[in-house]
Amino acid sequence: MFTVADLPQSIPVFPLPGALLLPRSRLPLHIFEPRYLQMLDDTFKTPHRLIGMIQPREVPGSDETRLHRIGCAGRVTAFSETEDGRYMITLSGISRFRVSNVQEGFAPYIRCDVVWQDFVQDLGGTEHDSGFPRDGFMRLLGRYFESQHLSTDWDSLREADEELLINSLSMLCPFEPEDKQALLEAPSLETRRETLVTLIEFALRGGSSDEAMQ
Repeated sequence: MFTVADLPQSIPVFPLPGALLLPRSRLPLHIFEPRYLQMLDDTFKTPHRLIGMIQPREVPGSDETRLHRIGCAGRVTAFSETEDGRYMITLSGISRFRVSNVQEGFAPYIRCDVVWQDFVQDLGGTEHDSGFPRDGFMRLLGRYFESQHLSTDWDSLREADEELLINSLSMLCPFEPEDKQALLEAPSLETRRETLVTLIEFALRGGSSDEAMQ
């Protein structure tokens, strides 16, 4: 179990559009680019083994890509190496962070100075959504999965606690990167569930994700 005092002041970050990691959730990743293989090798040498997942953000009218200010750090908890030198890893979500500075000249991958204090609740126990309307939510989810031609283990979903259910769906549903960012930044599990419902309802109406988040 980490405390804020245990967390480093800077971490490597992996900017990957649409890849969402949340606290107490797991994200499998396939690492094959040389710069990220180097990042992973360097991460294995640290006591915390943390990598920050963050969404890149396009700058309108420019080819420049910047980073969103909020991401989520995960600890490498499983990995395997292929014969050709690639890695299959699992990140276990620890805490969200706010980027305070992108370190200049740090090659070949990006490293950021980060602040954890805004998200101390991420380091606690399982979060609950006391007003979670499970039956209505599952009916809405069924319509959404049917419209998207998705399949799942419905028995497992019905039995999952609300944090696991809401966070897993937030990570796995095929939303746009900006929508994923909104789910990441939700201040509570209840707010994340409400955001998730909004995105699903707009998808069912045929609305764009840009409309959903306005």
